[in-house]
Amino acid sequence: MAGLLPATRAVVEAAEVIIGGDRHHRLSEAVTADRVAWPSPFDALIDTLKGYKGRRVVVLATGDPLWFSVGARIGRALDPSEIVYHPQLSAFQLAAARMGWSLPDVETLTVHGRPVEQMIAFIQPDARLLILTTGAETPARIARFLTERGFGASRMTVLAAMGGKDEARIDGVAESWDAQVPAFNTLAVKCVAAPDAALLPRVPGLADALFQHDGTMTKQEVRAATLAKLMPMRGALLWDIGTGCGSVAVEWMRAARYARAVGIEPRDDRRAMAAQNALALGTPKLELIEGRVPEALNGLEPPDAVFIGGGLSVEVFDAAWAALRPLGRLVANAVTLESEAVLIDLHKYHGGQLIKLQVNRAEPVGAMTGWRPLMPVTQWSLVKR
Repeated sequence: MAGLLPATRAVVEAAEVIIGGDRHHRLSEAVTADRVAWPSPFDALIDTLKGYKGRRVVVLATGDPLWFSVGARIGRALDPSEIVYHPQLSAFQLAAARMGWSLPDVETLTVHGRPVEQMIAFIQPDARLLILTTGAETPARIARFLTERGFGASRMTVLAAMGGKDEARIDGVAESWDAQVPAFNTLAVKCVAAPDAALLPRVPGLADALFQHDGTMTKQEVRAATLAKLMPMRGALLWDIGTGCGSVAVEWMRAARYARAVGIEPRDDRRAMAAQNALALGTPKLELIEGRVPEALNGLEPPDAVFIGGGLSVEVFDAAWAALRPLGRLVANAVTLESEAVLIDLHKYHGGQLIKLQVNRAEPVGAMTGWRPLMPVTQWSLVKR
């Protein structure tokens, strides 16, 4: 309570109902009000709030309730005119001040209640990361991710109880991290790359060797061209039809903050590879669906983009095109003559851009070097107007 502005403290003191976690209730225990714990499951919070309509209800959260916090969830469900937000200094602002870092030059992330693997996509040379963690064990897991990717020299700082009497700071290096830290903490990471570190840019075109695959995948150069036509955007949803090892879906999710993807793949072994690739490359929220198209598309959320890398047919195109949102992008790749014929017919009736991609890679030929061609790919792309 001591950290609140006077006007905000008055709002809390006048509350009839206070909703929050155990920690929040302990920090405001002098206030007389009906106490309500976070409901379980957490989404039941909205029904709980609606049940108190007409009463003075305060929801306690840490820092800024609209920065990776509960305020956004409440704001999507309730009439904005019924909500007043009282932002305080966020953990990110306090951590940046402790570290002397400029916030515009920092990636602000959360793995609080989310898969920790999400942060892997942000491991870059010289990157500065501020991360809201899940618990005392999270820094050690992140230290392992850094070390495994050649960033073991990265400097890590755990900050806890910032601004309070029990404020703590623990510094260390990823490759030797063994510190015991408070359960509620914020982690600052200054990424330092070794000469042999894995370079995983967020722009499309990761090396094929970074993916588990069975040889049937959208190759690096074609994948980069495919993603350029799919145009990843913040929060946008991709349907990856015939996802295989998931290379296109994974790169789509890496390329834009909060981008989402659903991979439809009938083979168990390929879905398993896609799941492994998603974890290893920092997109653990990739959703994988067993099924054959077009039937498997029924009931899915309408997409912002569709990639057809397998299972191509006129029926599949029709179903995907009908579901695609306005301004949605569709890209279909074909390597067989039969699939190419389908694309040529679709292009004839729907327009768009039809191109042929041919990639040659230099490889040893005895003691010399020569060009070895990959299978040519026919690519059709169009935007829904």
